[in-house]
Amino acid sequence: MKMKLIVILLSFISLERSNTIVECGYAVANEGAVLTYPLSIKNDSVEERYILTPPPSPSPRINGAKIVGASAAKPFLFTVATSGNRPMTFEAAGLPKGLNLDKSSGVITGMCLQEGKYPVVVTATNSLGICRDTIEIVIGGDLALTPHMGWNSWYIYATGVTQEIMEKSAQAMYDEGLVNFGYTYVNIDDGWEVKAGSDDPVIGGPGRNPDGTIRTNRNFPDMKSLTSYIHNLGLKAGLYSSPGRTTCGGYTGSFGYEALDIKTFSDWGFDFLKYDWCSYEKEAKSHDLEELQKPYRLIAKLIEEADRDIILNLCQYGMGDVWKWGKEVGGRSWRTTGDIGDTRNLLASMFRIGFFQEQLKDYSGPGGWNDPDYLLFGDIYDWDKKIQRPSPYTPSEHYTCMTLWCMMSAPLIFSGNITSLDDFTKNILCNAEVIAVNQDKLGKQGYSIYNQDMVEIWKKDLADGTTSIAIFNKRPVGCTVAIDWHKIGYQHIHYIRDLWRQTDLGNTLEVDSFDIPAHGCVMLKMK
Repeated sequence: MKMKLIVILLSFISLERSNTIVECGYAVANEGAVLTYPLSIKNDSVEERYILTPPPSPSPRINGAKIVGASAAKPFLFTVATSGNRPMTFEAAGLPKGLNLDKSSGVITGMCLQEGKYPVVVTATNSLGICRDTIEIVIGGDLALTPHMGWNSWYIYATGVTQEIMEKSAQAMYDEGLVNFGYTYVNIDDGWEVKAGSDDPVIGGPGRNPDGTIRTNRNFPDMKSLTSYIHNLGLKAGLYSSPGRTTCGGYTGSFGYEALDIKTFSDWGFDFLKYDWCSYEKEAKSHDLEELQKPYRLIAKLIEEADRDIILNLCQYGMGDVWKWGKEVGGRSWRTTGDIGDTRNLLASMFRIGFFQEQLKDYSGPGGWNDPDYLLFGDIYDWDKKIQRPSPYTPSEHYTCMTLWCMMSAPLIFSGNITSLDDFTKNILCNAEVIAVNQDKLGKQGYSIYNQDMVEIWKKDLADGTTSIAIFNKRPVGCTVAIDWHKIGYQHIHYIRDLWRQTDLGNTLEVDSFDIPAHGCVMLKMK
């Protein structure tokens, strides 16, 4: 007998387990959005880690973004993200004049003067095989044609970051192979500047030189050396500032020195700027739209005039519905809410912020992305105990977070300890098929097609005409979810691939239910 409901729960795990207490609650999310999520959970039967994704093939596979934008007459850097055994050789046919490929690393550098769209056929070869794919280079159009991927220092080092930490983190992104899956940006957050009023000889002192240029504290002795180190790995370097007089941590901000700071950041060689509202609250006359936009319009104009491309991330926590105007004022991404990690209940924060993004689906796409904050996997900073500790997400919650961020086309910025990655964390970060959904050339954000009884289904349209489906079990207990494919829009036979397991499951006549653990998910590709 055919199911009359789109989704039904066939079975449940009992709430009464030995040593297990589950407490559920409900809350109202930001911007008037009502979301259902576990408010607090205590579960003494800890879920053991499980790895779904098989190891990458030793044969070449080209991953990550298949389209990249850059300005004419500005430095260009792009690494062809390719997994597989090294040594590997690369070839490129159709590169625009002025760009060159390093055949041993797959890094494309140079400067192109002629605007246009250039389909470049890239070939990667090692002793086990060959992979060929097309990457479109767009000169003179938008930047950030796919969501940014990379690493940020904040949720692991806070303001204790140093140049040595940044270099080791960049090296880890390379050595651990994250660069082979598309991770690109190595971003310094707050704490590199001089701290106003501090008597600490390492971070204190004058915030600016006599000519007005901003000073680094002694933890960052040579910014040009740092960016060169990062660029030599085929990666890009990011920096942090505030339109206010000080940053969130009390370090020197850019207020009154915006033009000089952008020139300095460009001269140092930075490719990304996170611009954090913070103390600008004291400068803004109100929260009227004009005042909210003012510092970002100014800095974006200066960035446009700079000698290199710099991606601008607006960090102002969703004020004034920033998703409606972030791209208009020059942003390439914009934080839509408060910090994901400013609460002791990281799960509730992730559910609240993550599922809220569905309401913003019409405001994200190539050139400008909704940013729900960072991926908090691996070891992160404990703000209460002032120590590093493992992320409190359960294994299933890790899969849910990464799946949700990919379905919503969010920037994939990891902010755990990249120098201490274990196999589980690398598995979450480095599934090429899951990342491909995030980096899809169409750039369309996923959207909810079913939300009932704490089970939610998202759909994301992809550039090749296929779709991705994610089924989220928001319950604190495992369940079996049955699907009537016709009622969610699949009228014909579709073949189903499990993206986390990288396994073909069969077709829609053969597969109609999924066992999903508590707070877990299934991520599929339908074709």
